[in-house]
Amino acid sequence: MKPYRENGIAVVIFDWAGTLVDHGCQAPVGVFLRVLAERGVQASAAQAREPMGTHKREHLRRMLAMAPLAAQWRAAQGGPPTEADLDALYARATDLQVAVLPDHAEPIPGAPELLVALAAAGIRVGSTTGYNAEMLEVLRTHARRHGVDPEVAVPASAVARGRPAPDLCWTAAMALGAPAAWRCVKVGDTPVDVEAGRNAGFWSVGLALSGNLSGLDARQLGALPLADRVALRARNRAVLLDAGAHAVIDSVADLLPVLEGLAERVARGERP
Repeated sequence: MKPYRENGIAVVIFDWAGTLVDHGCQAPVGVFLRVLAERGVQASAAQAREPMGTHKREHLRRMLAMAPLAAQWRAAQGGPPTEADLDALYARATDLQVAVLPDHAEPIPGAPELLVALAAAGIRVGSTTGYNAEMLEVLRTHARRHGVDPEVAVPASAVARGRPAPDLCWTAAMALGAPAAWRCVKVGDTPVDVEAGRNAGFWSVGLALSGNLSGLDARQLGALPLADRVALRARNRAVLLDAGAHAVIDSVADLLPVLEGLAERVARGERP
């Protein structure tokens, strides 16, 4: 890959689960299901995936706002969830998440090589996540052993507003010395990732097959019949484009040509 021109793409900011590591974004789902089951609420994996990308406490709040789960909670707990309930659920989820994250730090295929290529091209690399600082530190420690180590990693707990607000993107970009928002690219696997990038004034790239929208690990995705894979890609691509993505690819392994295309658009004077 050729180095980008001086006024081209300067910073790329990635999500973590489903983007750089943890194919199919597996780690959070089981935790949410277990935490709620302990309180008498039987949620589905689809319900657990719907708010993915938000701060984990907000994620729990949104799940319990879903009518079927809200009804179960009222039946089991005698009333709607309180802020104290959410605090307790979040504390329990944090403990469980920290325990399982070491088993979900394996890179998305191509991620370590991509980070090397970006460094060679003079691109600064940051990351943001819906995990809090404690969770992120565990994940980052283990991911580093697999060659995934962005310069900057900003947890959801470091900002006042989680995604889709732009705070995480801006915090990471400022830490990397980004010269302008339009020289930054946000990459993630959920609609709120895409929305956060757009709200920050960045170029925004969505991932259709490696993350939460597919919910499949690398082995499961590889075993999927071609027709099913094509249909899954088309469905997820539509979701991410509807969220505002400037481009949608299968995984970060496909990112370099997209960055080159965005650099050309920037050189022509285009802006996100």
